[in-house]
Amino acid sequence: MKTFVALASLVAAGWAASAAAAPTTWTIDPNHSAAQFAVRHLMVSNVRGEFGNVRGAIVFDAEDPSKTTVEATIDATTVNTRVAARDNDLKSENFFDVAKYPTITFQSTAVKPAGPNTFEVAGNLTMRGVTKTVTLHVEATDAVKDPRGNERKGAEATTKLSRKEFGVSADPGIVGDEVRITIDLEATHKPG
Repeated sequence: MKTFVALASLVAAGWAASAAAAPTTWTIDPNHSAAQFAVRHLMVSNVRGEFGNVRGAIVFDAEDPSKTTVEATIDATTVNTRVAARDNDLKSENFFDVAKYPTITFQSTAVKPAGPNTFEVAGNLTMRGVTKTVTLHVEATDAVKDPRGNERKGAEATTKLSRKEFGVSADPGIVGDEVRITIDLEATHKPG
């Protein structure tokens, strides 16, 4: 009987270890996530804005982070620079053309660990119907438990891109080409 109990304990421990090592799905919390941008105006100051309603999922493989996948969707109609006239212009066909392209999407193609809780995430960014490869520099936090018992992780992802490459055009003397992007994410995982 002792042998059976010992064997059962080993099997249970092995199952628990495999379960802990299995990839976990983290759902992006749109209430605690946003995508911000900064671009030069008249080449003298920065205009900053953000998009709300960031959704998606991260399937994180702790044993082999290179197998991690990320997909996210940003609601382009939520663009906000705190100036209504500018926001309306950004929503127009001059910029994001949200009537035709209401979302901006990202789908990872490669994840490379770059240090403790730091990753380089390459993927396809689609904006205005144009898809280009971008690399996000991601710094993640450790998981914590929220009051409901869910696990939560945060991350900050940064990159730079050329707005012209995505067909987001404007007078180059007024708006700079380089856009700096910062995405703040909070994601949840339900244990068990």
